[in-house]
Amino acid sequence: MIIVTGGAGFIGSNLVAGLEEAVGGDIVVVDRLGTDDKWRNVAKRDLAAIVPPEDIFAFLDDHRGDVEAIFHLGAISATTERDADLIVRENIALPTKLWHWCAETRTRLIYASSAATYGDGDAGFDDDDSAAGLSRLRPMNAYGWSKHAFDRQAVKLAAAGVHPPQWVGLKFFNVYGPNEYHKGTMKSVVAQITPKIAAGEPAKLFTSHHPDYPDGGQLRDFVYVDDCVRVMLWLLESPKVNGIFNLGTGSARSFADLARAVFSALGQEERIEFIDMPEAIRDRYQYFTQARMDRLREAGYPDQFTTLEEGVRRYVKGFLTSDDPYR
Repeated sequence: MIIVTGGAGFIGSNLVAGLEEAVGGDIVVVDRLGTDDKWRNVAKRDLAAIVPPEDIFAFLDDHRGDVEAIFHLGAISATTERDADLIVRENIALPTKLWHWCAETRTRLIYASSAATYGDGDAGFDDDDSAAGLSRLRPMNAYGWSKHAFDRQAVKLAAAGVHPPQWVGLKFFNVYGPNEYHKGTMKSVVAQITPKIAAGEPAKLFTSHHPDYPDGGQLRDFVYVDDCVRVMLWLLESPKVNGIFNLGTGSARSFADLARAVFSALGQEERIEFIDMPEAIRDRYQYFTQARMDRLREAGYPDQFTTLEEGVRRYVKGFLTSDDPYR
């Protein structure tokens, strides 16, 4: 049995699809489906169970000895969430309890950290998971701080000998791809601008308020969700790999590049307009993110990452302009 918390969410539902195809067996989703169309993310899957998050530990105790691995992807993931007590409960206390359960039962644990742990990037994007390396990072919001706090807790517990037989934290960068539609304003820029461009509107990107970056030239490490799934499946096949790793492509691209890729995928001429960046986010805006991927490569990960143009093409043609956009 493999358990995926947040398994009806964006990355989680893509992982569930990948597990079903590559591994099979009993796959359990731990998530809340709510009242929108989030259920469609797992509607095509053959699941052993869908468990509400509040019931996870009762379910785990009932299936001791049956669980091979847990992918813990569930979290309060909105960078705009202001309820810090809620974030502590869901993003620090719950995974810490899950860590101890996995350590006690000798169950493998792979969990989602975040590139938000790097804050404004002044300390770089090196996934040094030593206590000293982690201490240099300064996240800029409560979400990023909570992920960072759990990373530090994981490293501390592992050093003390209290850890699952395999434990891995993945610092996801700017992931895009199918099944993110329930995320509203937190959807990728690809998902937000594609229907507008398809309807004949221009792509609207933020102006720059940094002298080193032109309008639309703000840089991100955009990673296609299929690449994230491949890394997680590889980790499942590589039980001796432990630690915290970046998960991006290692190549920063501009928002203008991304918009051009969407126009190309739709077979349209480029039309980009620039709108003023809201004052509320100007002082906290990241102009550059790029994952250092050396440590994952050194751990043995062999596959190449999808280029921005190819990832956008697959997403736009295979899902966003399809009658059925769900995986």
